[in-house]
Amino acid sequence: MAITTTFYFDVISPYSYLLFGDLDRLPTDVAVVPKPVLLAALLNNSGTKGPGEIPAKRLHTYRQCMWLARLRNIPFCMPPRHPFNPLAALRLLCALGPTVEQARIASTFVFGHGQDPSTPDGLELLGRALGVETPGTLACAASAKDMLRANTDEAITNDVWGVPTFLVGGELFWGADSFPMMLEFLRDPKRYDTPEMRRIASLPIGASRI
Repeated sequence: MAITTTFYFDVISPYSYLLFGDLDRLPTDVAVVPKPVLLAALLNNSGTKGPGEIPAKRLHTYRQCMWLARLRNIPFCMPPRHPFNPLAALRLLCALGPTVEQARIASTFVFGHGQDPSTPDGLELLGRALGVETPGTLACAASAKDMLRANTDEAITNDVWGVPTFLVGGELFWGADSFPMMLEFLRDPKRYDTPEMRRIASLPIGASRI
């Protein structure tokens, strides 16, 4: 029986881009449903910042992504500025569906080719890469805005706190480095039903910062 996994992503995230290169490692009976979400809204909901917003973490993050891309043998080029406003690109993807390939093209546009989709010219170039005309008009459609908002609300309801995140079998797998963990879960979901896994699911907090 086919298994469906939801893939929450934002084109602002280089880690989302890196994960598209791993999707061919999924079992053939696993279907991926890509859902663009606004990372900023997830971060606001959880009260955290993205790595690109933390000065001491920025350079490490970018260097790590370059290193991970080299390990995967895929191109990597940071856009001219980061973070940028991903709203138009995300809404364009929502207007298209999107398919996994369309989501991959958009992420590659940003981090494979180093383009900025937040400018009018950048959005036009992204539209060409996706093979669509009038990308600005598509991105401004009320239905596209509504879908992005619904996707993001759905992610928050499912306790998603960042991207990229896979939701499969009621479990969340966050970050490019959790992909092998998800593959193992797909092979044997019972690994999440051990006594220790159940214990840490309700582990009490010993100290809390105000």
